[in-house]
Amino acid sequence: MFVDRARIFIKSGKGGDGSVSFRREPYVPEGGPDGGDGGKGADVVIVADANYRTLMDFRYKTKYEAQPGEDGRKKKQFGKYAEDLIIKVPMGTVVIDEETGLVMKDLVNDGDSIIAVKGGKGGKGNVHFKNSIRQAPNFAEAGGISKSRFVILELKLIADVGLIGFPNVGKSTLLSIATSARPKIGNYHFTTITPNLGVVEIYDSSFVMADIPGLIEGAHEGAGLGLDFLKHIERTKLLIHVVDIAGSEERDPIEDFDKINLEMFSYSKELSKKPQLVAANKMDLLSDQEKYEKFKTYVEAKGYRVFPIMAAINQGIKELMAAAALALDEIGETPKEIYEMFDFDIHDSDEDYRDIHVTKQDKIYILSGKQLEKIFNSTNFNDLDSLRYLYKYIRLKGAVDQMKALGIEEGDIVKIKEYEFEYIDE
Repeated sequence: MFVDRARIFIKSGKGGDGSVSFRREPYVPEGGPDGGDGGKGADVVIVADANYRTLMDFRYKTKYEAQPGEDGRKKKQFGKYAEDLIIKVPMGTVVIDEETGLVMKDLVNDGDSIIAVKGGKGGKGNVHFKNSIRQAPNFAEAGGISKSRFVILELKLIADVGLIGFPNVGKSTLLSIATSARPKIGNYHFTTITPNLGVVEIYDSSFVMADIPGLIEGAHEGAGLGLDFLKHIERTKLLIHVVDIAGSEERDPIEDFDKINLEMFSYSKELSKKPQLVAANKMDLLSDQEKYEKFKTYVEAKGYRVFPIMAAINQGIKELMAAAALALDEIGETPKEIYEMFDFDIHDSDEDYRDIHVTKQDKIYILSGKQLEKIFNSTNFNDLDSLRYLYKYIRLKGAVDQMKALGIEEGDIVKIKEYEFEYIDE
């Protein structure tokens, strides 16, 4: 089964906690601190791999959680860094942050990767908190928090040439004749419900050609299979527009040609810039040659070349493929779609990472902030130095002034996370 869209939950590893440990030496207060730092938590990395073709695996597994870093140890030993969690996807996969809808990265080439969520930093051991006054710190830093998000994986096939056109005009037949691909072929609409790929070998060159499932009027608004597969056309360098010149389904070839182009251009203006070759298929069923000449004159006036073909009996295919190969040589290597990589992760350097936010609910003053929570988790409430360290941070970040501005009085409740404290004025 071809799967080209998936939604997964990813979570990085928490950083390991710093260690609280003391040397055992005579004449050194409590032996002196020697607690080591915690190890970094694992990142979640999404990597494009040429061995993958669809996003099928993500239909059965939708949750990915990386390992935490190891806690620090005594004798200043660092905790072990956790091994990154690698998620492999097909080339051409676009990684999208679900919450914002922003593209994080377009993984076009084999080996392209993105750190989708970063692991937490390891916490500092108590050896880092020793100073001239605090000789035996009985606290250490907690490891950095893990981060999580839902991401959308959207696969856009990577092909040199895309076959477009209404359903049942002969695209699958053309693909089967020109390549070794064996798509499903039938005399009814939407025979092809997933894109098919094949390799065309012509003279001393080759290229990949994709049969894009049939579009219909209103495709750019979601009609038929439109929105599911219009995106695959964006990857191609060249389009071959297949038209039923015989009008075997009582449609006019010129109208068909214009409607398909309108649907593509309505979906993306960039598609209007892609070069097109036009294949007038089913010439063997054409009863009026004048109909073909009229179509050819109309299409060529718009700047497109027309090739009469009979895909069912392999007539005109070689000439069409040779023209496609020549056109690809002229196009050369087109610039890949490059999206800016947005950094959604929280770092210590973020503007508001160290800020403390104060809100008031009745007589309760609630303090929140990423760095505050990290320090709070590190606090040893049985140790006076540790409590002083927490209070100093709260005061220096202006939280006390904010609470006073909101009218805090002695005896009111201050809440951090799920813990409540009684406020005592200095």
